[in-house]
Amino acid sequence: MKVDIQNHVDHLPAINGITVSPTHDSLTLDETCLMLSNLLTRSNCMASKAPTICDKAGSDDTELYEIDRDLSISVITETDTEDVLDLLKRFFFKDEPLNTYVQLGECKELEKYCTKSLGEHSSYKAVNSRGEIVGVILNGTIMKPQPGDEPPAKLATNCLHPKFKKIMALMDYVDEQFDIFDLYSDIDRFLDCKIISVDTRYRGLGIAGMLTDYTLDYASRNGIKLIHVLCSSHFSARVMEKMDFSEVYRLPYADYKIDGEQVFDPEKPHVALRILTKRLDH
Repeated sequence: MKVDIQNHVDHLPAINGITVSPTHDSLTLDETCLMLSNLLTRSNCMASKAPTICDKAGSDDTELYEIDRDLSISVITETDTEDVLDLLKRFFFKDEPLNTYVQLGECKELEKYCTKSLGEHSSYKAVNSRGEIVGVILNGTIMKPQPGDEPPAKLATNCLHPKFKKIMALMDYVDEQFDIFDLYSDIDRFLDCKIISVDTRYRGLGIAGMLTDYTLDYASRNGIKLIHVLCSSHFSARVMEKMDFSEVYRLPYADYKIDGEQVFDPEKPHVALRILTKRLDH
């Protein structure tokens, strides 16, 4: 699935509790904040290198929201489902380039897709001291098909939401064109990083990097040798490259056509869907 990662600064080690430091590499932060400012211009928001308070999202009054930098990272469980969905609906559902392009809106099928792997306990949340989830990374394990297995159903086949079905058809096309197990014939499974989303008020604090570090640690502890990320966003792909992920597949949106017509044309710089991977045994 597409991944929406709007921020990354320091690549921080996975530890059981994290208090975010206000000190980061200035060049990385400048680049991150410029990227975010460009991304958020359409909603009249700006990114700051050291956010402390900002307008409360979705509020029509002048109430200010205080940024709580005392963050902890922990495993997402099924009891977190509604809070995770609340975060995704406010940010990922609106910010991800393909969702934005098709003006997705409410989509129960996307909600189901986002939460179907929570029972694996391989996904992580960033929580402030007030108990608010301000960032998530949603992961799921993909197993190598075995001889005699029935081919998996196409994602778009039973999709009833017409706009989400267009996105699922693109995912089906990618699956037809590229098989990760052909490229990595020695692995029997990989961890698929489906979604990373961070509250806009907390971007620029390195939360995406911390969540990714916990994912890498989970994979290492469970003997998973490969992390896989499908990036529909230019920004998400750049973030993963900075974290030593390598591109293994690219599909320019201009090349994906049905009946000769280009299906997706999101705003630049989002010009291609890319798959990036990172091996943990090298």
